Amino acid sequence: MSTDCVVRPATISDMAEVLKLVRELAEYERAPAAVTATLETYQTCFRDGVFASLVAESAEGIVGTAIYYQTFSTWKGPMMYLEDFVVSEAYRGQGIGMQLFDAFITEARAAGAVMCKWQVLHWNAPAIRFYKRLPVVFDEEWIDVKYYF
Repeated sequence: MSTDCVVRPATISDMAEVLKLVRELAEYERAPAAVTATLETYQTCFRDGVFASLVAESAEGIVGTAIYYQTFSTWKGPMMYLEDFVVSEAYRGQGIGMQLFDAFITEARAAGAVMCKWQVLHWNAPAIRFYKRLPVVFDEEWIDVKYYF
C-alpha cells in the first residue's frame, strides 16, 4: 500500500468516495444510521457551493477528505467550519491527515478566514491527540445544540 498522497480539491465525480468516507467516519463514531444524506444530496450541495471538499488521493484511490464551508463569526469575522475530516482507517498514522489538514488551513487562509472551527467527540482520543499537536484551543465551555427537521 502506497503512502504517497496528493491532496487536491474534490470534484463532483469524487462525491461517491467522499460519502463513503463519511459513512466510514460515522461507523467509527458509532452512529452509522445517522448518515441520511444521499449521493444526490452530496452532488447537488457540492455543485451549488453549499460545501467544499479536499481529497487525499493515493495510488489506491481517495483515502481521505476534509469537508468544509465558509461561515461567519459575529465576534471574529469570516471563518471556515470543518464539518468532517477523515482518513480511511487503513491509511491513518502515515502523515496523510496532517497533509490534508495543512491543505485545509491553506484554503481557509486563502478565503480570508480569521479562524477555523470544528468539533471532536470527547472520547475520540486519536483525533484529540492529533489536534493537540496543533496550535488550537479546546473550548469546553459551549454545549452543542441541534434542531432537526
